[in-house]
Amino acid sequence: MRITAFIFLALWLTAFSAPAQDNSSDSKRLAPTPPMGWMTWNFFADNINEKDIREMADAMVASGMVEAGYNYIFIDDGWQGGRDNRNNIIADPKKFPSGIKALAEYVHSKGMKLGIYSDAAQLTCAGYTGSLGFEEQDAKTFASWDIDYLKYDYCFAPKDSATAVERYTKMSQALRKSGRDIVFGICEWGQRKPWHWAAEAGGQLWRTTYDVRDKWKNLSCDENAEGIIDILDINAELHEYAGPGRWNDADMLVVGLYGKPGPSGDMGGVGMNDTEYQSQMSLWSIMASPLIATNDIRNMNEATKRILLNKEVIAVNQDALGKQAERKVHDGTWDVFVKPLQNGEVAVAILNRGDAAKSYSIDWAKLGLKGKYEVRDLWAHKTVGKGKGWKGRVQSHETKLFRLKKI
Repeated sequence: MRITAFIFLALWLTAFSAPAQDNSSDSKRLAPTPPMGWMTWNFFADNINEKDIREMADAMVASGMVEAGYNYIFIDDGWQGGRDNRNNIIADPKKFPSGIKALAEYVHSKGMKLGIYSDAAQLTCAGYTGSLGFEEQDAKTFASWDIDYLKYDYCFAPKDSATAVERYTKMSQALRKSGRDIVFGICEWGQRKPWHWAAEAGGQLWRTTYDVRDKWKNLSCDENAEGIIDILDINAELHEYAGPGRWNDADMLVVGLYGKPGPSGDMGGVGMNDTEYQSQMSLWSIMASPLIATNDIRNMNEATKRILLNKEVIAVNQDALGKQAERKVHDGTWDVFVKPLQNGEVAVAILNRGDAAKSYSIDWAKLGLKGKYEVRDLWAHKTVGKGKGWKGRVQSHETKLFRLKKI
Protein backbone atom coordinates (compact mmCIF):
# COMPACT_ATOMS: atom_id res chain seq x y z
CA MET A 1 0.00 0.00 0.00
CA ARG A 2 1.40 3.41 -0.94
CA ILE A 3 1.88 5.70 2.04
CA THR A 4 2.24 9.40 1.35
CA ALA A 5 5.00 11.62 2.64
CA PHE A 6 2.44 13.34 4.86
CA ILE A 7 1.66 10.10 6.71
CA PHE A 8 5.37 9.40 7.09
CA LEU A 9 5.85 12.84 8.58
CA ALA A 10 3.01 12.24 11.02
CA LEU A 11 4.52 8.91 12.06
CA TRP A 12 7.88 10.53 12.56
CA LEU A 13 6.44 13.30 14.72
CA THR A 14 4.48 10.78 16.77
CA ALA A 15 7.55 8.66 17.40
CA PHE A 16 9.71 11.48 18.72
CA SER A 17 9.10 14.19 21.28
CA ALA A 18 11.84 16.41 19.83
CA PRO A 19 10.85 18.68 16.93
CA ALA A 20 11.92 17.77 13.43
CA GLN A 21 15.28 19.16 12.37
CA ASP A 22 16.29 20.51 9.00
CA ASN A 23 19.19 18.30 7.93
CA SER A 24 19.51 19.70 4.41
CA SER A 25 22.53 21.95 4.98
CA ASP A 26 24.48 19.24 6.82
CA SER A 27 23.64 16.68 4.14
CA LYS A 28 24.79 18.94 1.32
CA ARG A 29 28.05 19.50 3.16
CA LEU A 30 28.61 15.82 3.99
CA ALA A 31 27.69 14.37 0.58
CA PRO A 32 27.60 17.19 -1.99
CA THR A 33 28.14 14.60 -4.74
CA PRO A 34 27.44 10.84 -4.75
CA PRO A 35 29.98 8.97 -2.57
CA MET A 36 32.64 6.97 -4.41
CA GLY A 37 34.85 4.20 -3.14
CA TRP A 38 35.33 0.48 -2.68
CA MET A 39 33.33 -1.88 -0.43
CA THR A 40 34.34 -5.24 1.02
CA TRP A 41 31.08 -7.20 0.68
CA ASN A 42 30.88 -8.59 -2.86
CA PHE A 43 34.49 -9.77 -2.96
CA PHE A 44 35.18 -10.84 0.63
CA ALA A 45 31.67 -11.27 2.15
CA ASP A 46 32.27 -11.41 5.93
CA ASN A 47 35.74 -12.95 5.55
CA ILE A 48 37.48 -9.64 6.07
CA ASN A 49 40.59 -8.62 7.97
CA GLU A 50 42.81 -5.60 8.39
CA LYS A 51 45.59 -7.04 6.19
CA ASP A 52 43.29 -7.36 3.15
CA ILE A 53 41.82 -3.91 3.69
CA ARG A 54 45.25 -2.31 4.02
CA GLU A 55 46.31 -4.06 0.81
CA MET A 56 43.19 -2.78 -0.91
CA ALA A 57 43.91 0.75 0.31
CA ASP A 58 47.41 0.51 -1.17
CA ALA A 59 45.94 -0.76 -4.45
CA MET A 60 43.39 2.06 -4.53
CA VAL A 61 46.27 4.52 -4.60
CA ALA A 62 48.56 2.57 -6.92
CA SER A 63 45.86 1.84 -9.50
CA GLY A 64 44.73 5.45 -9.83
CA MET A 65 41.37 4.84 -8.15
CA VAL A 66 41.94 7.51 -5.50
CA GLU A 67 43.11 10.03 -8.07
CA ALA A 68 39.95 9.29 -10.09
CA GLY A 69 37.74 10.14 -7.08
CA TYR A 70 37.19 6.85 -5.25
CA ASN A 71 37.97 8.25 -1.81
CA TYR A 72 36.18 5.83 0.56
CA ILE A 73 36.92 2.32 1.74
CA PHE A 74 33.80 0.75 3.25
CA ILE A 75 34.02 -2.12 5.74
CA ASP A 76 30.78 -4.07 5.35
CA ASP A 77 29.34 -6.80 7.61
CA GLY A 78 31.61 -9.17 9.51
CA TRP A 79 34.02 -6.88 11.37
CA GLN A 80 32.23 -7.11 14.75
CA GLY A 81 33.53 -9.01 17.76
CA GLY A 82 30.55 -8.47 20.07
CA ARG A 83 30.54 -6.07 23.05
CA ASP A 84 32.90 -5.62 25.98
CA ASN A 85 31.93 -5.56 29.66
CA ARG A 86 30.74 -1.96 29.26
CA ASN A 87 28.65 -2.84 26.23
CA ASN A 88 30.95 -1.00 23.84
CA ILE A 89 30.90 -2.61 20.42
CA ILE A 90 34.31 -4.04 19.53
CA ALA A 91 36.05 -5.34 16.43
CA ASP A 92 36.87 -9.03 16.08
CA PRO A 93 40.40 -9.18 17.57
CA LYS A 94 41.48 -11.97 15.23
CA LYS A 95 40.38 -10.12 12.11
CA PHE A 96 41.45 -6.66 13.31
CA PRO A 97 44.22 -7.14 15.88
CA SER A 98 45.32 -3.51 15.57
CA GLY A 99 41.78 -2.19 15.97
CA ILE A 100 39.56 -0.09 13.71
CA LYS A 101 41.06 3.23 14.82
CA ALA A 102 44.49 2.16 13.64
CA LEU A 103 42.98 1.03 10.33
CA ALA A 104 41.23 4.38 9.96
CA GLU A 105 44.55 6.14 10.53
CA TYR A 106 46.14 4.03 7.80
CA VAL A 107 43.31 4.67 5.34
CA HIS A 108 43.37 8.40 6.09
CA SER A 109 47.13 8.45 5.50
CA LYS A 110 46.41 7.23 1.96
CA GLY A 111 44.12 10.18 1.29
CA MET A 112 40.90 8.23 1.78
CA LYS A 113 38.04 8.00 4.27
CA LEU A 114 36.79 4.92 6.14
CA GLY A 115 33.23 3.65 6.29
CA ILE A 116 31.78 0.99 8.58
CA TYR A 117 28.61 -1.08 8.80
CA SER A 118 25.91 -1.83 11.35
CA ASP A 119 22.23 -2.81 11.48
CA ALA A 120 19.07 -1.33 13.00
CA ALA A 121 18.38 -4.56 14.90
CA GLN A 122 20.11 -6.76 17.45
CA LEU A 123 21.85 -8.76 14.72
CA THR A 124 23.24 -7.83 11.32
CA CYS A 125 22.38 -9.58 8.07
CA ALA A 126 25.30 -12.00 8.54
CA GLY A 127 24.43 -12.61 12.20
CA TYR A 128 26.90 -10.29 13.92
CA THR A 129 26.25 -7.66 16.60
CA GLY A 130 23.84 -4.88 15.58
CA SER A 131 23.20 -1.45 17.08
CA LEU A 132 19.55 -1.52 18.20
CA GLY A 133 19.34 -0.05 21.69
CA PHE A 134 22.97 1.12 21.57
CA GLU A 135 22.68 3.88 18.98
CA GLU A 136 24.32 6.70 20.93
CA GLN A 137 26.98 4.43 22.41
CA ASP A 138 27.88 2.95 19.03
CA ALA A 139 27.86 6.36 17.31
CA LYS A 140 30.33 7.66 19.92
CA THR A 141 32.48 4.58 19.41
CA PHE A 142 32.49 5.06 15.62
CA ALA A 143 33.42 8.72 16.12
CA SER A 144 36.24 7.76 18.49
CA TRP A 145 37.58 5.43 15.78
CA ASP A 146 37.55 8.35 13.27
CA ILE A 147 34.92 6.71 11.08
CA ASP A 148 33.63 8.85 8.21
CA TYR A 149 30.58 6.91 6.99
CA LEU A 150 28.02 4.46 8.39
CA LYS A 151 26.09 2.00 6.23
CA TYR A 152 23.05 1.07 8.33
CA ASP A 153 21.28 -2.12 7.26
CA TYR A 154 17.81 -3.41 8.19
CA CYS A 155 17.94 -7.19 8.53
CA PHE A 156 15.90 -8.73 11.38
CA ALA A 157 13.84 -5.54 11.73
CA PRO A 158 10.04 -5.16 11.47
CA LYS A 159 8.56 -4.71 8.01
CA ASP A 160 6.42 -1.66 8.77
CA SER A 161 7.51 1.81 7.71
CA ALA A 162 6.96 3.63 11.01
CA THR A 163 9.55 1.50 12.82
CA ALA A 164 12.09 2.08 10.06
CA VAL A 165 11.61 5.86 10.25
CA GLU A 166 12.00 5.70 14.03
CA ARG A 167 15.14 3.54 14.04
CA TYR A 168 16.93 5.41 11.29
CA THR A 169 16.11 8.79 12.81
CA LYS A 170 17.43 7.62 16.17
CA MET A 171 20.76 6.61 14.68
CA SER A 172 21.09 9.77 12.60
CA GLN A 173 20.51 11.85 15.74
CA ALA A 174 23.14 9.81 17.55
CA LEU A 175 25.63 10.42 14.75
CA ARG A 176 25.01 14.17 14.92
CA LYS A 177 25.66 14.07 18.68
CA SER A 178 28.86 12.04 18.27
CA GLY A 179 31.10 15.02 17.68
CA ARG A 180 32.25 13.84 14.24
CA ASP A 181 30.91 14.30 10.72
CA ILE A 182 29.73 10.86 9.61
CA VAL A 183 27.84 10.30 6.36
CA PHE A 184 24.73 8.18 6.95
CA GLY A 185 23.75 5.58 4.34
CA ILE A 186 20.26 4.13 4.86
CA CYS A 187 19.98 0.55 3.62
CA GLU A 188 16.45 -0.85 3.97
CA TRP A 189 16.43 -1.92 0.27
CA GLY A 190 13.72 0.49 -0.91
CA GLN A 191 10.84 -1.58 0.42
CA ARG A 192 9.45 1.27 2.55
CA LYS A 193 10.05 3.91 -0.15
CA PRO A 194 12.82 5.77 1.68
CA TRP A 195 13.00 8.46 -1.00
CA HIS A 196 9.90 9.91 0.70
CA TRP A 197 11.36 10.08 4.23
CA ALA A 198 15.04 9.16 4.47
CA ALA A 199 16.42 12.68 4.00
CA GLU A 200 14.21 13.99 6.78
CA ALA A 201 15.31 11.04 8.93
CA GLY A 202 18.91 12.19 8.52
CA GLY A 203 20.22 10.09 5.63
CA GLN A 204 22.44 11.41 2.87
CA LEU A 205 21.71 8.42 0.64
CA TRP A 206 19.33 5.47 0.64
CA ARG A 207 19.23 2.16 -1.15
CA THR A 208 16.32 1.90 -3.57
CA THR A 209 16.34 -1.87 -4.25
CA TYR A 210 17.39 -5.25 -2.96
CA ASP A 211 21.06 -6.24 -3.38
CA VAL A 212 22.57 -6.18 -6.85
CA ARG A 213 23.72 -9.47 -8.34
CA ASP A 214 26.37 -9.95 -10.99
CA LYS A 215 23.95 -10.38 -13.89
CA TRP A 216 22.15 -8.35 -16.51
CA LYS A 217 18.57 -9.27 -15.61
CA ASN A 218 16.67 -11.30 -13.02
CA LEU A 219 15.33 -14.41 -14.73
CA SER A 220 14.47 -16.22 -11.49
CA CYS A 221 11.35 -16.17 -9.34
CA ASP A 222 13.24 -14.60 -6.44
CA GLU A 223 12.49 -10.88 -6.16
CA ASN A 224 15.73 -10.42 -4.18
CA ALA A 225 17.86 -11.42 -7.18
CA GLU A 226 18.23 -8.00 -8.76
CA GLY A 227 20.07 -7.63 -12.06
CA ILE A 228 21.28 -4.38 -13.60
CA ILE A 229 18.10 -3.87 -15.62
CA ASP A 230 15.83 -4.60 -12.65
CA ILE A 231 17.56 -1.98 -10.52
CA LEU A 232 17.63 0.46 -13.43
CA ASP A 233 13.88 0.29 -13.89
CA ILE A 234 13.23 1.13 -10.24
CA ASN A 235 15.88 3.79 -9.82
CA ALA A 236 15.08 5.53 -13.11
CA GLU A 237 11.68 6.61 -11.81
CA LEU A 238 13.10 8.39 -8.76
CA HIS A 239 15.01 11.27 -10.34
CA GLU A 240 12.92 13.96 -8.65
CA TYR A 241 14.07 12.85 -5.19
CA ALA A 242 17.82 13.14 -5.80
CA GLY A 243 20.11 16.13 -5.33
CA PRO A 244 23.17 17.29 -3.38
CA GLY A 245 23.17 15.48 -0.04
CA ARG A 246 20.24 13.22 -0.94
CA TRP A 247 21.09 10.40 -3.34
CA ASN A 248 19.20 7.39 -4.66
CA ASP A 249 21.63 4.50 -4.09
CA ALA A 250 21.32 1.83 -6.79
CA ASP A 251 23.77 -0.42 -4.87
CA MET A 252 27.33 -1.44 -5.64
CA LEU A 253 29.14 -1.72 -8.94
CA VAL A 254 29.79 -5.32 -9.97
CA VAL A 255 32.27 -4.29 -12.66
CA GLY A 256 35.15 -6.74 -12.90
CA LEU A 257 33.70 -9.51 -10.73
CA TYR A 258 33.05 -11.86 -13.69
CA GLY A 259 30.75 -14.18 -11.75
CA LYS A 260 32.95 -14.55 -8.69
CA PRO A 261 31.29 -16.90 -6.14
CA GLY A 262 29.93 -15.07 -3.13
CA PRO A 263 27.21 -12.51 -2.42
CA SER A 264 27.03 -11.04 -5.93
CA GLY A 265 27.28 -14.53 -7.46
CA ASP A 266 24.25 -15.85 -5.59
CA MET A 267 20.81 -16.24 -7.18
CA GLY A 268 22.03 -16.52 -10.74
CA GLY A 269 24.84 -13.98 -10.54
CA VAL A 270 26.87 -15.73 -13.22
CA GLY A 271 28.75 -12.62 -14.33
CA MET A 272 28.51 -10.27 -17.28
CA ASN A 273 30.62 -9.22 -20.23
CA ASP A 274 32.58 -5.98 -20.37
CA THR A 275 29.96 -4.25 -22.51
CA GLU A 276 27.40 -4.88 -19.78
CA TYR A 277 29.80 -3.78 -17.04
CA GLN A 278 30.45 -0.61 -19.00
CA SER A 279 26.70 -0.06 -19.21
CA GLN A 280 26.37 -0.30 -15.44
CA MET A 281 29.06 2.34 -15.05
CA SER A 282 27.34 4.60 -17.59
CA LEU A 283 23.87 4.17 -16.13
CA TRP A 284 24.91 4.51 -12.48
CA SER A 285 26.89 7.63 -13.41
CA ILE A 286 24.10 9.38 -15.26
CA MET A 287 21.61 8.46 -12.50
CA ALA A 288 23.89 10.09 -9.89
CA SER A 289 24.11 6.87 -7.89
CA PRO A 290 27.07 6.29 -5.59
CA LEU A 291 29.93 4.58 -7.42
CA ILE A 292 31.09 1.82 -5.08
CA ALA A 293 33.46 -0.71 -6.67
CA THR A 294 33.58 -4.23 -5.23
CA ASN A 295 36.09 -6.08 -7.41
CA ASP A 296 39.66 -7.00 -6.46
CA ILE A 297 41.44 -3.70 -7.01
CA ARG A 298 44.77 -5.50 -6.48
CA ASN A 299 44.26 -7.55 -9.64
CA MET A 300 42.32 -5.66 -12.31
CA ASN A 301 42.48 -6.44 -16.01
CA GLU A 302 42.75 -3.61 -18.53
CA ALA A 303 39.03 -3.66 -19.38
CA THR A 304 38.04 -3.20 -15.74
CA LYS A 305 40.55 -0.37 -15.30
CA ARG A 306 39.25 1.33 -18.44
CA ILE A 307 35.69 1.20 -17.12
CA LEU A 308 36.26 2.21 -13.51
CA LEU A 309 38.88 4.88 -14.21
CA ASN A 310 37.11 6.79 -17.01
CA LYS A 311 37.34 10.32 -15.66
CA GLU A 312 34.94 11.74 -18.25
CA VAL A 313 32.24 9.31 -17.13
CA ILE A 314 33.00 9.94 -13.47
CA ALA A 315 32.66 13.69 -14.09
CA VAL A 316 29.05 13.14 -15.17
CA ASN A 317 28.35 11.30 -11.91
CA GLN A 318 30.15 13.89 -9.78
CA ASP A 319 28.73 16.98 -11.50
CA ALA A 320 28.11 19.66 -8.88
CA LEU A 321 24.59 20.47 -10.09
CA GLY A 322 23.60 17.14 -8.58
CA LYS A 323 20.82 16.20 -10.98
CA GLN A 324 19.80 12.58 -11.51
CA ALA A 325 19.05 11.94 -15.18
CA GLU A 326 15.46 11.73 -16.31
CA ARG A 327 14.50 8.81 -18.54
CA LYS A 328 12.90 10.36 -21.63
CA VAL A 329 12.53 7.21 -23.77
CA HIS A 330 11.49 3.78 -22.48
CA ASP A 331 9.95 1.59 -25.18
CA GLY A 332 11.11 -1.95 -24.40
CA THR A 333 14.23 -1.84 -26.57
CA TRP A 334 15.59 1.64 -26.04
CA ASP A 335 16.13 3.76 -22.96
CA VAL A 336 17.34 7.35 -23.29
CA PHE A 337 18.38 9.42 -20.27
CA VAL A 338 19.05 13.16 -20.07
CA LYS A 339 21.06 14.82 -17.29
CA PRO A 340 21.65 18.59 -17.09
CA LEU A 341 25.18 19.57 -16.05
CA GLN A 342 26.42 22.55 -14.09
CA ASN A 343 28.18 24.28 -16.99
CA GLY A 344 25.08 24.21 -19.17
CA GLU A 345 26.09 21.10 -21.08
CA VAL A 346 23.96 17.93 -21.06
CA ALA A 347 24.77 14.24 -20.63
CA VAL A 348 22.74 11.76 -22.69
CA ALA A 349 22.77 7.97 -22.32
CA ILE A 350 21.30 5.64 -24.96
CA LEU A 351 20.83 2.01 -23.88
CA ASN A 352 20.02 -0.89 -26.20
CA ARG A 353 18.16 -3.32 -23.94
CA GLY A 354 17.73 -5.83 -26.75
CA ASP A 355 19.65 -9.02 -27.43
CA ALA A 356 21.02 -7.91 -30.81
CA ALA A 357 22.91 -4.89 -32.13
CA LYS A 358 20.63 -2.26 -33.63
CA SER A 359 20.82 1.11 -35.32
CA TYR A 360 19.25 4.08 -33.61
CA SER A 361 18.61 7.71 -34.45
CA ILE A 362 17.24 10.50 -32.33
CA ASP A 363 16.52 14.19 -32.70
CA TRP A 364 17.70 16.15 -29.70
CA ALA A 365 14.54 18.27 -29.85
CA LYS A 366 12.49 15.21 -28.90
CA LEU A 367 14.41 15.20 -25.62
CA GLY A 368 13.67 18.87 -25.04
CA LEU A 369 17.09 19.94 -26.34
CA LYS A 370 16.61 22.62 -28.98
CA GLY A 371 19.30 23.73 -31.38
CA LYS A 372 22.56 22.17 -32.51
CA TYR A 373 25.06 20.36 -30.32
CA GLU A 374 28.60 19.07 -30.46
CA VAL A 375 28.48 15.43 -29.37
CA ARG A 376 31.37 13.91 -27.41
CA ASP A 377 31.44 10.14 -26.90
CA LEU A 378 32.73 9.66 -23.34
CA TRP A 379 33.90 6.10 -23.93
CA ALA A 380 35.62 6.84 -27.24
CA HIS A 381 36.99 10.12 -25.82
CA LYS A 382 36.28 12.04 -29.00
CA THR A 383 33.73 14.21 -30.77
CA VAL A 384 31.51 12.01 -32.92
CA GLY A 385 29.14 14.52 -34.46
CA LYS A 386 27.59 17.96 -34.62
CA GLY A 387 24.01 18.84 -35.32
CA LYS A 388 20.43 18.43 -34.19
CA GLY A 389 20.59 14.71 -33.48
CA TRP A 390 22.57 11.49 -33.52
CA LYS A 391 22.39 8.18 -35.32
CA GLY A 392 24.57 5.14 -35.01
CA ARG A 393 24.92 1.48 -34.15
CA VAL A 394 24.49 0.31 -30.55
CA GLN A 395 25.56 -3.17 -29.50
CA SER A 396 23.33 -5.47 -27.44
CA HIS A 397 23.23 -4.22 -23.84
CA GLU A 398 25.55 -1.34 -24.71
CA THR A 399 25.02 2.16 -23.37
CA LYS A 400 26.29 5.09 -25.41
CA LEU A 401 27.20 7.97 -23.12
CA PHE A 402 27.50 11.40 -24.67
CA ARG A 403 28.22 14.91 -23.47
CA LEU A 404 26.43 17.57 -25.49
CA LYS A 405 27.69 21.13 -25.89
CA LYS A 406 25.47 23.65 -27.61
CA ILE A 407 26.91 25.28 -30.74
